[in-house]
Amino acid sequence: MLLAISKEELIGRQKKLMEKLSANELDCAILFSVVDIFYLTGFHFHPTERPIGFFIDPQQKTHLFVPALEHEHAEEFASVDHVHSYPEYPGLRHPMEYLKDALVEANFSGKRVGFDAEGYGSSMGYRGQKVRQFLEAKDFTSIYGWVEEMRVVKSAAEIELIKESCRWGNLAHRLLQKYSKPGLSEIEITSKASTEATMAMIETLGADYKPHGNTAYAIFRGQVGPMSAFPHAVTQNLVLKKGDTLVTGAAADVWGYHSELERTMFVQEANEEQEKYFSFMVQAQDIAFAHIKPGKPMSYVEEAVQAFFKENGISHLTSHHTGHAIGLLGHEAPFFDLGDHTIMQPGMVMTVEPGIYVRGLGGFRHSDTVLVTENGMEMLTYYPRDLGSMICV
Repeated sequence: MLLAISKEELIGRQKKLMEKLSANELDCAILFSVVDIFYLTGFHFHPTERPIGFFIDPQQKTHLFVPALEHEHAEEFASVDHVHSYPEYPGLRHPMEYLKDALVEANFSGKRVGFDAEGYGSSMGYRGQKVRQFLEAKDFTSIYGWVEEMRVVKSAAEIELIKESCRWGNLAHRLLQKYSKPGLSEIEITSKASTEATMAMIETLGADYKPHGNTAYAIFRGQVGPMSAFPHAVTQNLVLKKGDTLVTGAAADVWGYHSELERTMFVQEANEEQEKYFSFMVQAQDIAFAHIKPGKPMSYVEEAVQAFFKENGISHLTSHHTGHAIGLLGHEAPFFDLGDHTIMQPGMVMTVEPGIYVRGLGGFRHSDTVLVTENGMEMLTYYPRDLGSMICV
């Protein structure tokens, strides 16, 4: 059973980035993006006010720059040639001074340097210089988005990790539906379902399982009853009532990789209005599935879904695009949107989630995780989608 990305694959990713640097006549590079550092090195860490960075020197050696409290952690788990560290932030000497020393020692001075950001950024109180303020380089070039583009088409190993995520999201959702009863609060239901699914997951996968994110969970995030008409509501601690529309979400992270399973359910019964909009939503999702084809732009899918909404006079009840890529982040580029003309390619993993939102009645959204294939798509999530299966009894 595959539960991690191999060191060989991580090194291959680094080599691919190095090749792109050379093709663009760049000598070296510095990255500060947390998710991109994990993608390239396998080092999962908690970003705080303490700056962290990854750099490739002109000799194509890889380096990780971390606070001292992460040094041993990085040496054990990061696939890099060198680990550098600095004393506690803010300290008597700023961490960027230590980074400058490491870059100069690695022969960055006077070179053509690529970077994904001007410097480290954090909402936790970090303050510090930009790279160009302390490093004398021949020139600086933004490589923002380069690694994100590398992440778009998933490897076979990444797809297996996402499929494993789907399996445990399915269990968590099954338990969520089982416990969704009138008179119970959303927090009580989600806590019970998530805990049971997580215990089953860790008992089954064993010690080799590393979430690098969330373990198995299932949630409503406040989309209960009339509140389900808000696409991104937050938990309200609402109590379920007979006839409520429920919009759910369930997943599990496996070595940092996500999937997305969402369903529209009803507590014990659904009335004619609920059935009407549920049917529209399922039809829209089916249309999206049918239009996922390699070689076509992302906008091709959204155009078909929007045409269906317009034909049925419900465009005003929709408020977001049909889906997005998913992987190490819950939302990644590209998107099933009118303005995204990225060409679909085999190996892309996407969510398909057209939504309809009726104030006072509820929201109607299924989300499934799918893989773009040579001939169309493969459904990775597999929870039932029909109305009969969505009644919580």
